[in-house]
Amino acid sequence: MKTKMKEALVFLLFLTNKFPKKFNSCSKKKETLCVLCLVLLISVLEAPVTKPNFGKFIKCLRDRTTPENPITDALSIADNTTTFLSSYVSYTKNKRFSSPNFKTLLAIIAAKHVSHVQATVVCAKSNGIQIRIRSGGHDNEGFSYISSVPFVILDMHNLRSINVNVSSKNAWIQAGATLGELYVKINEASQTLAFPAGVCPTVGAGGHISGGGFGNLMRKFGITVDHVIDAQLIDVKGKLLNRAAMGEDLFWAIRGGGSSFGVILSWKINLVEVPKILTVFKVNKTLEQGGTDVLYKWQLVANKLPDSLFITAWPRTVNGPKPGERTIAVVFYAQFLGPTDKLMEIMDQSFPELELSREDCHEMSWINTTLFWANYPTGTAKSVLLDRPPTNSVSFKSKSDFVKEPIPKKGLEKLWKTMFKFNSSVSLQFNPYGGVMDQIPATATAFPHRKGNLFKVQYSTMWFDANATESSLAMMKELFEVAEPYVSSNPREAFFNFRDIDIGSSPSGETNVDEAKIYGYKYFLGNLKRLMDVKAKYDPDNFFKNEQSIPPVRVK
Repeated sequence: MKTKMKEALVFLLFLTNKFPKKFNSCSKKKETLCVLCLVLLISVLEAPVTKPNFGKFIKCLRDRTTPENPITDALSIADNTTTFLSSYVSYTKNKRFSSPNFKTLLAIIAAKHVSHVQATVVCAKSNGIQIRIRSGGHDNEGFSYISSVPFVILDMHNLRSINVNVSSKNAWIQAGATLGELYVKINEASQTLAFPAGVCPTVGAGGHISGGGFGNLMRKFGITVDHVIDAQLIDVKGKLLNRAAMGEDLFWAIRGGGSSFGVILSWKINLVEVPKILTVFKVNKTLEQGGTDVLYKWQLVANKLPDSLFITAWPRTVNGPKPGERTIAVVFYAQFLGPTDKLMEIMDQSFPELELSREDCHEMSWINTTLFWANYPTGTAKSVLLDRPPTNSVSFKSKSDFVKEPIPKKGLEKLWKTMFKFNSSVSLQFNPYGGVMDQIPATATAFPHRKGNLFKVQYSTMWFDANATESSLAMMKELFEVAEPYVSSNPREAFFNFRDIDIGSSPSGETNVDEAKIYGYKYFLGNLKRLMDVKAKYDPDNFFKNEQSIPPVRVK
């Protein structure tokens, strides 16, 4: 198809160059030629996707699973029925991608047993079918459940077991479990153990950890991958490997390098000790209340505060003091591993500009802080963390940056001016570095963004009306351009878990090495070379791929 498309385009260009006036005017003599050429081009562009032998794939699945663990109940053939659409949408967290492409999506395998995962990998590979691996469905660009070539979704949400060992202070968590489920399980076993991961309770453990997930304990304990001590992975041959069997190179790569190397079945994680009482607060500062000045001071101190204190700054557009006006409210969320008295001492000495009062502070257990960060009202039962909402009504786009030097006040004001141009909701989230993050080497795991960063930025916009998609995406690109002078460069670093197709991508069915190096260096910096080498060793045919996967390239 690509060859035919190229031939059609070349032929069309030849005609327009050879007969520019006649062709452009489409005179009667050339009218037939014009029509024929355009019909050829359109027919090529609209040619149906050639699908592999799907029947052989289905037979292979059944042959490779047992009657004790039949794959039939886990298999949903792609069709326009309510049952299938429900299966697709239930773990499609970005409404932008809520309509499946029936030209390429063949089926969803919601694995219920490890043999289902193994069979899917082996049968897909042998029949020329791509797989996309979905845990919680939070991939910002939908790479875990969309593709332009024939594919199946390997959905891991049924594989969600969690086993906590309090005496060893560790846990096994399957890829389909959510962070909320993990937090509840930990709390049921211990009041003083925790895990340094994200604040969204519905995020799946498989993708969150494999991409280097971070959270509000990162300054004290680091990020998720810093606490992974073992894993179970299905490799390209369908073999189940643990750390000892896969080897240290592959184990290194899956901790921050994403899903380019196999299917994560489960992680073994070390838990961390936290006090029984933590303190949180949430303070708003609008522009009218000096929000820009306070945020500038935050940049100077946030990464230097004691590592037990995490303060994130969240500038976002809100209604202004007068009807019809808009302003920026910088929302400061914080968590301190200790009581209010000690927190107030630190804030009075290091960050008095925030004007924190005791009334702003709330002491609570670690499990209740997870509810606070998820914006649940005080007193909400922890069981809400177990919820798995079946649909998502909002479309969104995210981007990321790393900041090495404080953004000047004029720079912040340029960002505010651009944010006001959005018709949809828009926010920035500044997450501070420092503490342990400055002490862990960039090469310790595949996640490289360590010492030298003041904070990480997440740009986010959300909208409900599908007609607003084009303008919202365009405005995000503009906001990103405005921020360029104030963030990292050469390369402009990006966080892998905040997928962003704008920084570079390959086609669904192949991985362009030159293009992969563009987005790869932004995500992985100097670790990209080792990741490519590991990929070449363990998946030389590049079976596990998507638009931003690691290419298999031997490094000399």
